[in-house]
Amino acid sequence: MAANDRGLSFSTSIADNDAVKMVEQVDGFRAARTGGLVVAPVDPASLAPALRRTIWQGAYVGAVVPPPATSLLNAPQYLTGKALGDAAANYIRIKLGGKANVVLLTHDSLQFLAPRFAAMRDVLRDIPGADVVADISPPTVNKEGGYRMMQTILLAHPDVDVVLGADTVVLGALQAVREAGKERPDQFFGGIDGEVEAVTEIKKGGPYKISISLASSVFGYAMGQHAADWLDGKSVPQAMDILPSALTAGNIRQYEADLANPAAVFNDPARRDNYLKMYGNICYDTRDQYVSFPWSSERR
Repeated sequence: MAANDRGLSFSTSIADNDAVKMVEQVDGFRAARTGGLVVAPVDPASLAPALRRTIWQGAYVGAVVPPPATSLLNAPQYLTGKALGDAAANYIRIKLGGKANVVLLTHDSLQFLAPRFAAMRDVLRDIPGADVVADISPPTVNKEGGYRMMQTILLAHPDVDVVLGADTVVLGALQAVREAGKERPDQFFGGIDGEVEAVTEIKKGGPYKISISLASSVFGYAMGQHAADWLDGKSVPQAMDILPSALTAGNIRQYEADLANPAAVFNDPARRDNYLKMYGNICYDTRDQYVSFPWSSERR
């Protein structure tokens, strides 16, 4: 949408969780002298050299979480995890009588996301009746990974009350619970990312109670605009925070309206500031100052 608004061509490439394929794709875009690239790295270490070459060639490189990047997008990861953990803790105390079997589907192998799960553990530690029966990373961070992992967990722990993680894996876990005939309306499934399918589940009023939104269409639109500004020789932020917001059945309508029209949000500073916070400045002439370290606004 941002590319269209700025008169730029736009394409997407999917790496299918294949790190080698992603490196080849980025090198292909560099060889084609692509002016702007936004990437969510599969394997940050192996992709970094290809991204550096693209930056030095002069392109805008926006990265989702891991460096290097001209402009790095991140979320305050501990705060994001705490928002989900707090919601789950309140539900356990109020709705489940202070007792619950909890499953954490983590991404601890991705160091940039690990703080969100540390926050969930910190919150749950204060509830004596919250028994974390599984704290594990699925083999793949997607719906299929969550589904397969939950199938295994249910063999040992057939009665689960709370499941927390990224929306994609939690949605897979919900599917496994349904197929096992273990779904209950008083369960608390909660995720992070505001995925469309998660929003649909929340609106149904079933076990999926909350998603911590990171407003993907708003930050995607912002990165598209920044790429266009870069190509116009303007300065762009070196980093952006995606501010977490809890989506529930009660507030989802405004969120959906904002995601359907991210241009209106981006062009209204008051609305934009509910979703994004920007830091620093960089332009083509100062591209040697690209972000080369794991930046977080929570790190002091």
